[in-house]
Amino acid sequence: MDTSTLFSQIFNTVFPLASIVLVAFFYARVRPTDMAVANRINISVFCPALIFSVMASKEFHIAQYLDLILAAAVVVLGSGLVVLPFCKWLKISPKTFIPPMMFNNSGNLGIPLIVLAFGESALPIAVVLFLTENLLHFTVGMYLLNPKSNPLNVLKMPMIIATMLGLVWSFQGWTLAPAVKVSVDMLGQIAIPLMLFALGVRMTSVDFGQWRLGVISGVLCPLSGLIVAVIWQYFVGMSAQNFAYLLIFACLPPAVLNYMVAELYQQEPHKVASIVLISNIMSIAIIPCVLFYVL
Repeated sequence: MDTSTLFSQIFNTVFPLASIVLVAFFYARVRPTDMAVANRINISVFCPALIFSVMASKEFHIAQYLDLILAAAVVVLGSGLVVLPFCKWLKISPKTFIPPMMFNNSGNLGIPLIVLAFGESALPIAVVLFLTENLLHFTVGMYLLNPKSNPLNVLKMPMIIATMLGLVWSFQGWTLAPAVKVSVDMLGQIAIPLMLFALGVRMTSVDFGQWRLGVISGVLCPLSGLIVAVIWQYFVGMSAQNFAYLLIFACLPPAVLNYMVAELYQQEPHKVASIVLISNIMSIAIIPCVLFYVL
């Protein structure tokens, strides 16, 4: 691939994501927007529909992705270990700093990024990576903030229920009636642009009072993930294509959900907000660099 074609592909991958986020950002600056209801519907309806739509399709076979699921889990957990020593240097509680470094934006940013970079056929992979990160977030992540939390609560989540139903559907080889499939697909197609729009709205609440912590986090989050991914590839190894997916996953900034969870448990949410939002802004420069290598 020549240089001009490569830069064109990177632009065509990043620009649609950035443009939707910017539209949402400027809209919310002009008209303050509460996304709470939309986000709740997205998590409860649109994302589960997307997950079920992908997993219930004939082309989806979970066994094909087991090595990628394991590698993604190692990246999530390993990145937490990599950044742990920095807590003392930054004089910040591990409960505040570690979760955002581990649990990345594989939903709002990861799914559309992977689909735009590798094509529609990569959607199942993007969904699998998102589910791996999300499952770890609602089990390991919740335990880090509250050791008394019940990990079985994850089974009540609509996205996990949709995953289990999708797996059963896939294993049984069942097919949806065309009219039902179209309805589920249409609901699922709302999820990705709404995730990006919600991210843009959230950007309006960036607190630059903690800019130093945010900038350091913006570097450490993707760097720690990439370090773990490279070590995994060196010692364990996976196909070049799967390694490319893993690198994109590893370089993603912290998930916005980290801020919501920190607010829930009152774990210095103002610091977590700066970490999450400034890191997401910085990802505009970091992601194209990784795409340049991957593509």
